[in-house]
Amino acid sequence: MSNEQWQVLKDIAERLNGETELQPMLQGVLQQLLPLTGLTTGWIFLIDERGKHTLTASVNLPPALEKTGCDALKRGGCWCVDRFKNGTLHKATNLIHCKRIEEAIQDNECEVDDIVDHATVPLQAGGERFGILNVASPGKTDLSKEELALLESVALQIGSAIKRVQLTAQEKEVALVAERNRLARDLHDSVNQLLFSMNLTAKAGSMMQDVEQSKDAFGTIQHLAQEAIHEMRSLIWQLRPKGLEQGIVQAITTYADLISLPVKVKQDGVADIPSPIEERLWRISQEALNNAKKHADADKVWITIQKERDSVTFTIEDNGIGFDMSALDSLPTVGLSGMKERIEEAGGSFELESAIGRGTTIQATIPF
Repeated sequence: MSNEQWQVLKDIAERLNGETELQPMLQGVLQQLLPLTGLTTGWIFLIDERGKHTLTASVNLPPALEKTGCDALKRGGCWCVDRFKNGTLHKATNLIHCKRIEEAIQDNECEVDDIVDHATVPLQAGGERFGILNVASPGKTDLSKEELALLESVALQIGSAIKRVQLTAQEKEVALVAERNRLARDLHDSVNQLLFSMNLTAKAGSMMQDVEQSKDAFGTIQHLAQEAIHEMRSLIWQLRPKGLEQGIVQAITTYADLISLPVKVKQDGVADIPSPIEERLWRISQEALNNAKKHADADKVWITIQKERDSVTFTIEDNGIGFDMSALDSLPTVGLSGMKERIEEAGGSFELESAIGRGTTIQATIPF
């Protein structure tokens, strides 16, 4: 191996050790790797534990694969993904016929740039499997043992880097939760105690004064302080929701009790919802309950959470005043807009139905 090739391998290792985001890391490594191997085209699939593959990086794809946002690579199955999913892809596999390119040729789609075969290398580390690296070149039908060994070596480094990035993301999430809990404690120890003292002072003052106007003023102070304490407790609970550790249903019912809103929750299969999805559902539930209480003037709410194989559907219905959807150009409250944004950020769908005097129903489906 030449000094130049060694330098490229060194640069790849440095990138893998330095990056903290998966997509730019994998895209950059792929761009560096192809010239080193003499190949021209490559793409990387990350494959989750349910077998769903995601196109995470690609370089110099032929038009047939790049067409319509790389749809040919994103949809359907193929030999390499199927072998990864059934656990039979353990090492680099020499150039094989690409099913996706075959289908593109059969459909008389765009040019394939004389690329019909690709090599496949699993991305794995320490017994964990993350995805596959596919590489190809026009007219190339075979790779040497040395070339396959080089690809396996780089793929092993990529697998280790993916694991490192995942662990870093988990650490950030833990740190975020810790910071949220710290903020909740600070709010309780400082602002909440101050407001409580204000309430006691105002109450004592109203009992001591004889002048009617002074009593009214102290009464107002007391009322405002009580409202502030209520709002602050609600905020603290949102930052550190007691009950979420027991699941989303417990968190929803506890928060509904806190804001004095009767709610019935029906759930199916939510015990094993991934934690990030569960927290997103919790935030959506908060906004929905607050919206029903403050804007819909509802006194009853029904919530249904249904888990499917790769998604969860959340439905909330209230008996509030409702509104005329045909008369609106946008969502009527900030809370509804916030819910829609949270759902769409997660790649989900948001549906809203309402009519004056007939309440409001919101349905959200979030994939995972």
